[in-house]
Amino acid sequence: MTAIRQSASVISVPAYWHDAKEELMKRDRIMRKLIPQFGDMQLVGKSEAFTTLARSIVSQQISVKAAEAVWQRFIDVCPKCTPAQVLKAGPEALAACGLSKRKAEYVLDLADHFKAKRVHADKWAEMDDEEVISELIQIRGIGRWTAEMFLIFNLLRPNILPLDDLGLLKGISVNYFSGEPVSRSDVREVAANWEPWRTVATWYLWRSLDSAPVVY
Repeated sequence: MTAIRQSASVISVPAYWHDAKEELMKRDRIMRKLIPQFGDMQLVGKSEAFTTLARSIVSQQISVKAAEAVWQRFIDVCPKCTPAQVLKAGPEALAACGLSKRKAEYVLDLADHFKAKRVHADKWAEMDDEEVISELIQIRGIGRWTAEMFLIFNLLRPNILPLDDLGLLKGISVNYFSGEPVSRSDVREVAANWEPWRTVATWYLWRSLDSAPVVY
């Protein structure tokens, strides 16, 4: 998966993490070996919805290093990272940060959705996973994968299985199938044993490939 290192902001941790770890280790022999390798490390999430989504768009389809560099330039232009500030900056200033023309359009569309209240960010905590995904994918540049990353890293939802995530696919391949390619059916079959903690299992598979924690 592609992500960017955490910057100073409000973060939160899931209350369910310890119980999820214990349950996964009881049920799954791979998790029983994997989870203890990472001690007290756990998922940390960011509480500001607009920033989380903007960072997700910036990081799409580029390396971690490149995404971080673009994001830092973006923050120089929009230090408060509010929808109004992004809209005021406009497409040329965003492009100067290193965003492609299309990504600049996506970030501006995101800002417009938030400013015009065409998304219900204040209600997302009460909505179920698929309801939030349905609303988010109406925004240009946000597909199901980005929406799922938002559910994991912002709303801290416990049971997300991002089937399009390359890191999850590779983690299952390496840890469960001796490196052989895996299909979505394989992923669903393995993950059936993880419910209702598929987010937690996914996070540990990410860590098995890269021990540095990811924060959006």
